[in-house]
Amino acid sequence: MGGLRSIWRFLRRPSAATPMGILLGVGAVVGFIAFGLLQWGMARTNALPFCVSCHSMTFPYAEYKQSPHYRNPSGARAECSDCHVPHDKDFDGWVDKLTAKVLAAKDVYHEILGSIDSREKFEAKRWVMANRVWDKMKRRDSAECRHCHAWDAMLFAEQDRLASRRHRRAMEEGETCIDCHKGIAHEEPEEPEEPEKP
Repeated sequence: MGGLRSIWRFLRRPSAATPMGILLGVGAVVGFIAFGLLQWGMARTNALPFCVSCHSMTFPYAEYKQSPHYRNPSGARAECSDCHVPHDKDFDGWVDKLTAKVLAAKDVYHEILGSIDSREKFEAKRWVMANRVWDKMKRRDSAECRHCHAWDAMLFAEQDRLASRRHRRAMEEGETCIDCHKGIAHEEPEEPEEPEKP
């Protein structure tokens, strides 16, 4: 406890013998290293191997591997972080990304607790988990989807007639991707008879 008091005393009134420039320089270096480690950690936790390292994520991973987000004629592949982590480059986007990481920690927590570590337990909570993701996507106007699928880049004439008509209507009416595309990368869960509160 005495060590913390002496550090706090030093931070409140640094030594007169230590020049302010050195203190600021050390602080800048420590801050730079801390920020770099945070960025490195966020990049590592965005990687597909990290996302599927938990046993409970092997279930949605198997579904994803059967989806057009994994394999398709264009060869483009969207990984977990492409759909579940914000891409915005500004400061607010960085805060959103950090928030997404903090909220995703609950999945690790439930993995450790064993509350989603079997297929049966995972399926029992799937409706609630899916609705959390869908609600987040709806609030963000499917920003993660639009990172790859922009209205102005769509060739409506090359889509089949039904898709073209629905996409045009959705664009005109201000709908968002998740309004129609639930279950595109993972199986859409059945709504329970008496749904749990999210």
